[in-house]
Amino acid sequence: MITIKIKAFNELTTQELYNLLQLRSEVFVVEQNCVYQDIDFKDQKALHVIGYKNEKIVAYTRIFRPGDYFKLSSIGRVVVAKNQRQHKYGYDIMNASIIAIKKYFNTSEIKISAQCYLKKFYNNLEFFEVGEEYLEDGIPHIGMLYKK
Repeated sequence: MITIKIKAFNELTTQELYNLLQLRSEVFVVEQNCVYQDIDFKDQKALHVIGYKNEKIVAYTRIFRPGDYFKLSSIGRVVVAKNQRQHKYGYDIMNASIIAIKKYFNTSEIKISAQCYLKKFYNNLEFFEVGEEYLEDGIPHIGMLYKK
């Protein structure tokens, strides 16, 4: 089981920021062998949904209010530490993110840019494909919507 904390950028401690950036880099840059600019000046606008296990960050997303990333609210940088994926924490962190969007942004319409190999995972969370597949940082992605 993970403990979820939601923080604005200016509420993150230096250690939390370092740890979440390290996790993002470990998965998105090293594991996926993708060179891209993770630090994109969007973290300052986001709310950070952080999953802790034994005081260590093992899951994370960042969420945006409508208009700050896409026209609709959005969830991005969805990540679970590789050695923790067998616990299905991706569902926990995504469900917490959906609830946070409803609570903090007063909307239930969410758009994401999903890596194509994760379509089934997002379908299980009631996100559905919109539009055509596209390449983002050399990785096939697809737009997906959630409305509930």
